[in-house]
Amino acid sequence: MSDSAQQLRDSIASENTREEIEVRIRGLMMDPVTNMPMVVLKDVNGDDVLPIWVGIFEANAIALEIEKNAPPRPMTHDLMRNLLRSLDVRVTRVVISELKDDTFFAILWMERNGEVLTMDARPSDALALAMRTDCPIYVNRTVMDAARAGQKGSRDVNSDELRRWLEGLGDDDMGQYKM
Repeated sequence: MSDSAQQLRDSIASENTREEIEVRIRGLMMDPVTNMPMVVLKDVNGDDVLPIWVGIFEANAIALEIEKNAPPRPMTHDLMRNLLRSLDVRVTRVVISELKDDTFFAILWMERNGEVLTMDARPSDALALAMRTDCPIYVNRTVMDAARAGQKGSRDVNSDELRRWLEGLGDDDMGQYKM
């Protein structure tokens, strides 16, 4: 890769990190209101939390990795990781990039032979893959702000109560998701 291509890639990465908040998966649990699984993402440098509701199958894929349970045969996300490895593609980051009509969107950032590749993904799939490839997870700052604003506008859930409840959960509470 040429020096100018490397400089461009570094510039894009630097710009992206200013607009993004690094998060970690704090836990996976059942939403007490909707009885749907949700992944709780937490800002690594602050107290912000972001719940993302996911499907049952995706929750199971994430739970398997959280609990470090290896299935007897590769699951879909294990297959994806294995395919990427065999093609010499490295997942460098996952970004929860957009929130439209109460639906989250994600982007997989990958690298192969010095070329940066991006791919649209559902957040649940992106998170399951991020856990299997041990890459960092980010949330676009506008998504975090929009999620906060959307929750405040919701009549069904009081945003401040939900946020306090999520922030107050201990490690034992986060293990309440059962496969």
